[in-house]
Amino acid sequence: MTPPRATGEGPPRRYDTKIAVIVRDDLADWQKLHVTARLSSGIAHATDQVVGGTYEDASGNTYLPMFRGPVLVYTGYSPALTRAHTRALARGLTTALCTEELFTTDNEDDHRAAVRAVAAEDLRLVGLAVYGPRSAVVKVTKGLKLHG
Repeated sequence: MTPPRATGEGPPRRYDTKIAVIVRDDLADWQKLHVTARLSSGIAHATDQVVGGTYEDASGNTYLPMFRGPVLVYTGYSPALTRAHTRALARGLTTALCTEELFTTDNEDDHRAAVRAVAAEDLRLVGLAVYGPRSAVVKVTKGLKLHG
């Protein structure tokens, strides 16, 4: 899909997919930023279509590619994250998650093991990222407020 105003002509177009990151309200600011960054890095691997091409300035410097579309960041308390997680799984959406153990483990292997040890409905989520068709992601995030 052509990104909005990629050619500078015509009206902006809506993206047919959406990325939403949901972080728990009661986290410290640094934790919210950390969780958002980690979750976004997971979504970057969802499909080959989620990330665009590299950037280059007029001086010839190149820069890493970024998501093709916007990333909306929402906040919610623990029950809201659980509800969004349940909705995302029911719709088969691509998800990334962070649990409370992220802050207590000191390596990725231990964090993955901590997630693996807990049933989906019992996960202590601190963040969730969702990628998929726009309408499905809107249904997952319904009732959440945008961070800000």
